[in-house]
This record gives sequence, C-alpha cells and structure tokens, in this order.
Amino acid sequence: MLRINRINFKKPVQLALLVLFTMAAFVNKAHSQAEVAPWGNITGIRKDGQLFSFESSIKVISADGKHVAATALEKQQPRYKRNGDEQLVTTNIDSLFFTEAVKDLSSGKIRVTVHLAAHADADLKGVYFCITLPKDDYASGQVRFSGVKGPLSDFVPVAENYETTANGMQFKSATRSFDIKLDAAAAVIVKQDNVNGKNDFHLYIALNQGGVRKGDTVQRVFTIKASGDIDKEPVTMEINTAQQGRAFDGLGGNFRLQNPKTDPQVIDYCLQNLRVAYGRVEMPWRFWQPNKDTDPTAAADSGKLSVPVKKAMQMAHRLDSMGIPFILSAWFPPNWAITGKMNFRPVNGIWGNPLNKDNMEAIYKSIADYILYLKKTCGAEPKLFSFNESDLGINIRLTAQDHDDFIKGCGAYFAAHGVNTKMLLGDNSDATTYKFIYPAMDDPEAKPYIGAISFHSWRGWGTETLQKWADAATKLGVPLLVGEGSIDAAAWNYPDIFQEQTYALQEINLYTRMLAICQPKSILQWQLTADYSPLIGGGIFGNNEPLHPGQRFWNLKQLSITPNGLFAMPITSGPGITSAAMGDNDKGVYAIHLVNNGTKRKITLTGLPATVKQLRMYTTSKELDMKEGSSVKVKNGQAQFKLEAVSYTTLISE
Repeated sequence: MLRINRINFKKPVQLALLVLFTMAAFVNKAHSQAEVAPWGNITGIRKDGQLFSFESSIKVISADGKHVAATALEKQQPRYKRNGDEQLVTTNIDSLFFTEAVKDLSSGKIRVTVHLAAHADADLKGVYFCITLPKDDYASGQVRFSGVKGPLSDFVPVAENYETTANGMQFKSATRSFDIKLDAAAAVIVKQDNVNGKNDFHLYIALNQGGVRKGDTVQRVFTIKASGDIDKEPVTMEINTAQQGRAFDGLGGNFRLQNPKTDPQVIDYCLQNLRVAYGRVEMPWRFWQPNKDTDPTAAADSGKLSVPVKKAMQMAHRLDSMGIPFILSAWFPPNWAITGKMNFRPVNGIWGNPLNKDNMEAIYKSIADYILYLKKTCGAEPKLFSFNESDLGINIRLTAQDHDDFIKGCGAYFAAHGVNTKMLLGDNSDATTYKFIYPAMDDPEAKPYIGAISFHSWRGWGTETLQKWADAATKLGVPLLVGEGSIDAAAWNYPDIFQEQTYALQEINLYTRMLAICQPKSILQWQLTADYSPLIGGGIFGNNEPLHPGQRFWNLKQLSITPNGLFAMPITSGPGITSAAMGDNDKGVYAIHLVNNGTKRKITLTGLPATVKQLRMYTTSKELDMKEGSSVKVKNGQAQFKLEAVSYTTLISE
C-alpha cells in the first residue's frame, strides 16, 4: 500500500488560519475563469472547465510601421498580482507604462481595464490592444461591428480585412462565439496574418493613435465574453504494455541554497513529504578555492572551510544519507579558472566567461579535490558533475567543442585519481540547444566518462525538440535527466503566479509530456527550496501565511508516488488530455498520469493486463489536494472512470 504523507499542524491557531486562507482561496477559485499570463496577455476564458482560447497583447507600433513591440514572455519586466477575482499586471514597453486589470464578471465574461501613461515623448503610429483568435476555431467564421452603419453592421466573413471605427465586435463560427464591447468608439482593424506559422485572425483596437507626449494618459475598458461548444465526449485510451521503454525512478529536486532564512523550512517539508528520487546540489567553487596556488583541502582541514561550501556539503550529505543520488553542479567559478573579469550579468548580451585553458589541470584538480573532500568528510559522492547551463554561460560559458574537451579531460582526471563521479552531458539551459551535446555524443573518447544526459525545461516544449533528447539518450545508452524542471525562468519576478491554476496546469502538462516523449530517469523540480517554492507562506516572497502546500506541491506529490523504476509505455490519448503511462510487466505494477485540460470527461482505458484488477486513483485540481477517490475496477483489461474538469489524475495498480 502507498502511504500518503500529509501536513500535520501542531498548533490550533495555525490550523484555524489555514482554514481561513483555504476558504478565501476557494472563493477565488470558484470565480476564477480568465487565464492571464503574468506579462499581461489573456490566453482565454474557461467555462465549465472548457478553455475558449484567444490571446490578447498590447502592441506599440513605430511611426514608420516597421517595428512592433508587444507584451510577451521575457520581453519586459512585469509585475503580477491577484486581488480576489481580479488579476493585476503592471509593465512597460520603453517609456510607455501600462496597468492592466482583468476582472471575472460572470460565466464566460470578463472586464479588462487598460491604463497607459507616457513617461517620455515618443513618435509612434499607435498603441493597440490586440486580440488573436485561432484560425482553427474561426476559419469559416463571421464578424460584425457595433456602432457602425452599412454592411459591417451585419455579419461578414472574418477571413477578409476590415478597418473602421466601432464600439464593439462579435465573432462567431459553428462552434465558437467571441464578443468584445468597448467603453467608447475606437479605430479598429481586423485582418488575417501569418505570425509564427499560424494564419490566425487579429483584431487591433486603438488605445492611442499617433505619437505621445510625456504625461499623456489613456484609459480604456473592454468587456469580453467567450462561449461555444463544450467537449464532453467520452474518450477511449489504450495502453500498450508490450512495449517497455526507459525506467522512471521518480520525481527529483534541486537543492541549491540561496535563501538562508526561508530555504530550510521548504527543504524540510519537501524531504519529509515527497519521495525524492534524485537531487542536484551546488558546488560553490569560487568559495572552495579562491586562489589557484592555495590547497583547498588543507585550508578546509585547518578550519577555513567557508560557510557556503559547508552548507552545500551538508545538503549533499543529507541527500546521500537518505539514499538519494545527486548531481554536483558548479555555477560561479573562481577568477583564476576563467578568462576576463567575472560576468555575473550579461555583458553586451553575452553571459558568463570561458574557462582559462592554461589552467585546465588545476581546474580538474580543484573539482576532484572538492569531491574527494566531500566523500572523506561526509561520506557522500556525487553520481554526476556538471557546469550549470554552460551552453548559455550561467555562469561558465563553453562552446560545444569545449564541452566535449572538458568531459574528456576532467573525466580522465577523475578516473586517474579515484573519483567515481561521471560527467553529465549537456545540463543545457533549454531543450532548444540540443546541438551543444553533439560533439561529445559523437566522440568515442568522451563516451566512457558520460554518465547521463541533461537538459532544463524552461524553453523548447515542441514534440520534435523533446524527441531529440530522447534519441540522444537512446544513442548513448545512458539515462536522460531533466536537470531543472519548470516552465518560466523569469517567474521569480512575479511569484504570485505560482499560486495560479494556469501555472500549475502548464507545469504538470509539460512533465507528463516529457514522461511520454523523453522517458527521463527523473525530472528535477526547480527548486525544492524557497526559490520557486511549491509551498505558500512562511515569509517566502513576502507572504507571511502559515507555510502550506499549494496546487503545484500536490501535483509534485502525486507525481512522486509513482512506484520506483517503472518503464515508459505507449498510451493513446484524446482531445484535451495529456497522458503518460509506465509499468513493469515482471512486477505487474502500472501507473498512468492524465492531465485533463477541459471539462469533466468519462474515460475508458483499455490494454491493461488481465492480472490487474483494481486501480487506485488520485486527483489534484484547484479544489482537490491529491484526493484519493474510490478504487477503479478493472475487468478484462478495461477500466472506466471520470476525470474531473481541469485536473491532474494518477492511477496506480494495486
């Protein structure tokens, strides 16, 4: 039987406060329907769990019309906040500062208030509130304009271009309806454009036309309503247990220590309440050996071990004592190990510093000495070593050939000096930079030293891109690790987003897809500390609520109960459902992970072995914290059950 550890509050006051926070959160959840990205783009409205997709943005067009700047991921430095049923975003594009408030009104209906303030003069063609409607939903649709006279006051084909002045528009197709009302008439444009390979429909509503002067302000209010068919069709899925892929050991976590006051509580809670299968800790290299000609081991033995190094080693020892294998990764190098002045931030758009090739032997020795000292004093030896995101330069920058040369050089040094640690190929900043690993992957001299391959999941979620990493692991015959798992590398700027369903759902969707496509040994959450914390409160990000788990934590908890060492197995899916399956035919144990991105659905699962008679079922959503439902009966290899709307469900054979 699987034991599910849950939070145990010892103080009644804490429990009472948690109840109040939970009730307040439930009120927010019950009314929440607009999905808003923290940079201000609305990505759709949910109704009964169904997402009616569109995407808003604010666009600033230069006076000559050749340059367009728009709100988007990692393009500005926004701030995000929720206040009950209203989401607030503040951001700027150059000297234009925007405040956007998105308020849920009623089923499928929201109000958007956009305030613009010019902090400097600017010559522009205009500033627009824009809506993109997906072609798949509106390909044969129609549009009509309100507040106009003539043909455009009746429905006309949406596939044509229109430019007029109106106080509202209504788009409709066979399955969708989108209605936007303006607080006052404005210049509007509707056109079909090919953007990023998608020939979608684009609506431009002028916030301001022409240039602006310092001190100018504009405020506009839009009421948006989205509706249409809700897909409630039953779905049949099939697992193929005859095909076993790579093994999944379980959820992992990063434990890079950055917040001395708030890290310990999150680390304690996560290690006590999650089955952590793999870990990653920092080697504070610049503190270990600041000077090349100083013996760091002798200095440590004489009591001069720096606090960051001591804490990092204690973290490694803690994981090792729990039987958790771990990666040792270096971020910041000592000055003697690099060329040029240390770049803590990008210089002319370039991150990090190259290694000093005149000091490579000293570099190998310094890293080996650290590992040997860690083993001698703590009994802990890392399975793998890497430079963090060296493809990008966070904070050591290597070329693909440099990476290959380092693996061969350092790997050989380790082998010659009694260090059992293998080299981690990649540990790339994103999935998109897969070519970085190719020289080492194709180098027979590097292969003996490579223990695993790793990438970070911040960018590059396309199936074809993820498959590149799966193929690389297959070619080398080594495990694949997602060394840093999550979805938005800039989220620390707007941490309130961590509590939103949109973030939690997108994150677990990606993890489920990676389980199915990449077949990793582990996905290591960034982080199981206060940085990107899956817990809420405890003074983290200025939130002084009692420390308690949020939806993201319950997603991770649910993923972590996957039995150790199950093999990836193919599974068919259905519209709006993300799925991954794994099992061990010899043990007769199977686990299925399903993310339902829409309304409640009835599922028929086929292909289970005749030996499986029951499945235990757990569900996490905004309202459900890994709730265990009634056991699902299996008869003749077939099981029937329901998926809750907008939820993550795990089924494990008994």
